[in-house]
Amino acid sequence: MKIEILGNSDTRSGFGAGLSQLGKDNPDVVALCADLTGSLKMNDFKDRFPDRFFQVGIAEANMMGIAAGMTIGGKIPFTGTFANFSTSRVYDQVRQSIAYSNKNVKICASHAGLTLGEDGATHQVLEDIGMMKMLPGMTVINPCDYNQTKAATIAIADHKGPVYLRFGRPKVPIFIPEDTPFEIGKALMLQEGTDVSIFATGHLVWEAVEAAQALANEGLSVELINIHTIKPLDNESILRSVAKTKCVVTAEEHQIAGGMGESIAQLLATNQPLPIEFVAVNDKFGESGKPSDLMKKYGLHSSDIIKAVHKVLKRK
Repeated sequence: MKIEILGNSDTRSGFGAGLSQLGKDNPDVVALCADLTGSLKMNDFKDRFPDRFFQVGIAEANMMGIAAGMTIGGKIPFTGTFANFSTSRVYDQVRQSIAYSNKNVKICASHAGLTLGEDGATHQVLEDIGMMKMLPGMTVINPCDYNQTKAATIAIADHKGPVYLRFGRPKVPIFIPEDTPFEIGKALMLQEGTDVSIFATGHLVWEAVEAAQALANEGLSVELINIHTIKPLDNESILRSVAKTKCVVTAEEHQIAGGMGESIAQLLATNQPLPIEFVAVNDKFGESGKPSDLMKKYGLHSSDIIKAVHKVLKRK
């Protein structure tokens, strides 16, 4: 795939566009929001389909229970609030009312990770992927740009079972072509290479693209793969890549513990042990600050991916 910037937008807008498309195409899709309609870009759905939009107020746990109940009548509920409030605040309700009974609820979580920025540690969440991937039957998706988030939003409506869809607030480059198919559980190859495999997810995919371009200038051949679905993991694509490169760097806007890198490390440990380095937050809470500054301070910048590649190559 040729990687070029096609525009600039936030991933939450991709969710809003996908939800509006679903509203037109699928009459069973309903949307619920916990008093963050504008932040989740759900206004268009609310305006076009008012009979299928439910504002529950600042009552996230209640929203999850309502959504679970709606599935019994054949509806496909999409819940919308910040990632922290979609997981930490409502974990009991998600576990008991949605995951345990395999309800067809789509938990759509915006403002994930450090890039929530100035709202600070209480609103930033860096543990959510781990929390959600541990729930049996829960699908976990973390797209990288506007186009991929829109495609993922549309795709999960056809998936039977609970889904956690994670996206963010800041504007980031759009680089996935609009017509790229989105297949749940199937990683997306962005660039083939032979020296090192970089597996990235969410906002860190673009950082990995920039790192791969810089490494190419050093004469290194990087295989770059977008892991948009963290559960179920695309084991086949990952193992095929590492069989070629023999070393791995993972990159994500999440804690090292419980994240995508941990899942990949477990896969390698049981199938093909080899050197791996992790670009992620190392056992810290976030803080208030500009998203770009926080990404650098917490080691989530393209330069950190480059450092990790150099480190893992020495262990190869």
